[in-house]
Amino acid sequence: MRTIRIVLVKMSQMSRRHLWFTAHRYCALTLGCLLALCALLGAALTVAKPLDRWWNASLFVQVPAAAPASLEQLRSRLAQEFGPAAGFNFRPPREPQDTLWAYVRGPWEGIVFFDAGSGEELGRRAEHEGFYNLLFELHSSVLLGETGQAVLTAAAASYLVLLASGLVLWWPRRWPPRLAVRWDAGALRAVFDLHGLGGALLGLLVAVSVATGAYMAWPPLRPMVSSLVGEKPVPAPARLAPLVGPRIALDELVRRAREQFPEARVGYVQAGSRNDQPVRVRLKLPQDPHPNGLTSVWLHPVTGAVLDARRWDQLDLGHRVISVIYPLHTGALGGTALTVVVGVLGLVLAGLGGSGLWLWWKRRQARRVPRPARAGGLEIR
Repeated sequence: MRTIRIVLVKMSQMSRRHLWFTAHRYCALTLGCLLALCALLGAALTVAKPLDRWWNASLFVQVPAAAPASLEQLRSRLAQEFGPAAGFNFRPPREPQDTLWAYVRGPWEGIVFFDAGSGEELGRRAEHEGFYNLLFELHSSVLLGETGQAVLTAAAASYLVLLASGLVLWWPRRWPPRLAVRWDAGALRAVFDLHGLGGALLGLLVAVSVATGAYMAWPPLRPMVSSLVGEKPVPAPARLAPLVGPRIALDELVRRAREQFPEARVGYVQAGSRNDQPVRVRLKLPQDPHPNGLTSVWLHPVTGAVLDARRWDQLDLGHRVISVIYPLHTGALGGTALTVVVGVLGLVLAGLGGSGLWLWWKRRQARRVPRPARAGGLEIR
């Protein structure tokens, strides 16, 4: 009876291990491959961004301007070219040598670069034009817009299954575990050890990068988080009743917005071509870790009235945590050191995906090879 009980226990353990192995394998072969690809693209972005600015310095670097160009004049020029349905998001210089950018959303979508002093156009780049832009769009939405963001969020959620099942399969029977790679046992064994140790030792750090990316990729997660703590997100000012009359200059609206938060720096200025669209001025307060700032002021484009003003630290939790999650995911929160760590973690996740796929393929090949015939219980060689 004791022998039968031991056999049943071992069969039960093998059955559970097989279930974990099956979950790990099929999750990795579906969404896990997409996740590994996005991780590789994310690691490439940490290098591609500075290279892009170096290679295309004429778009990003200029001689410091003595006086800033008129945002209203630039808005009028863009509205005349792209029509009344277009929207514009201006990024004023963050540093003295920075150029001024205008993100255009309309019949043409992309960035127009201006000299921050003279207002002269330096060049333009369509949304998917250029190596860096293509990498970013692939990394953030696989070129599928909101559908791609939802798919990437599902891929990020699959990482929880991969991490849990991988830890169960790796978990050693004896402690302390032997944290070593058997290089002398062939490539297959070495890759197997690297795959297990990499997931076990760095899996939780990779999870931080995956979770922050998923949170940014799928905006519906933010109100869900706020609801969990009993907070209700306050919507931005809705479309206005159209008023007939001249618009107040965009530069004056920015000045009025800064009066609400005098110590803030301007991050972005969102303005449309129609009088029924509020102008949003996005500001960065000194305490806000988000590089672009999450404090916002909405103003009426015709009357100039302040419609709403919200500090970054007074937003609902789901939107407030973006101030930390965004710079943590991109590496901006810790400067060059954290950017390097983010890039390395992306390579780790890509390496886990690639090594896992190779191990699966080798296992599949081994199954196709016929086993040696046996005679008298011995292998014939």
